[in-house]
Amino acid sequence: MTKLQEYFHTDWSSMSGTDWFGLIFTVVIFLLMLGAYIWVFNPKNKDEIESHRTMPLDDDEKNSEKKDG
Repeated sequence: MTKLQEYFHTDWSSMSGTDWFGLIFTVVIFLLMLGAYIWVFNPKNKDEIESHRTMPLDDDEKNSEKKDG
């Protein structure tokens, strides 16, 4: 084995349940983030995403109307 192969070698049989959970959780989160990035940066979704660009500001306007009225 080269030094690089030794560095990245994993003893799969000695992994505990917590190790397997962490590995699976990390891979699932990576795939979800990859899917989100692909969805957000797809040009056909631009209009739908742009329609929500003032959402935080709209919420503040609703709260200020309740306080004033």
